[in-house]
Amino acid sequence: MGEEMTEATGGIDFEDEEASGVVKKFMFVNRKAPYGTIYALEALEVVLISAAFDQDVSLAFLDDGVYQIVKGQHTKAIDVKNFSPTYRALEGYDIEKLYVEKESLDQRGLTEDDLLVDVQVMSSAEMAKMMAEQDVVISF
Repeated sequence: MGEEMTEATGGIDFEDEEASGVVKKFMFVNRKAPYGTIYALEALEVVLISAAFDQDVSLAFLDDGVYQIVKGQHTKAIDVKNFSPTYRALEGYDIEKLYVEKESLDQRGLTEDDLLVDVQVMSSAEMAKMMAEQDVVISF
């Protein structure tokens, strides 16, 4: 399992981290729209894998990534599964640190009320500071 897991998680061997009792702060940065590429869905899967290994996991939504958590997504016309409800289940995996860049919301005419999960809205400067405090930042 170790080699497959390492490959699936971009070279990060969570098994070794867990065995040594080390908890790292992982931030996953979502910058892509939810559909049209595999980035958003793959990011969500990696987030869930990280949480399963008891790591300190947070998610940040910037640029078009904010669309991943917008309420009322309808994907029938593009014939893909709407995976946005999965974000509401993150709390059950102890993933409660969700951040959204204020400037990204503003540029897209969105507000916190348009989002389907509770988030902390931060300025780009605050987001940069938060990222600098992480052990690992992975951008999708």
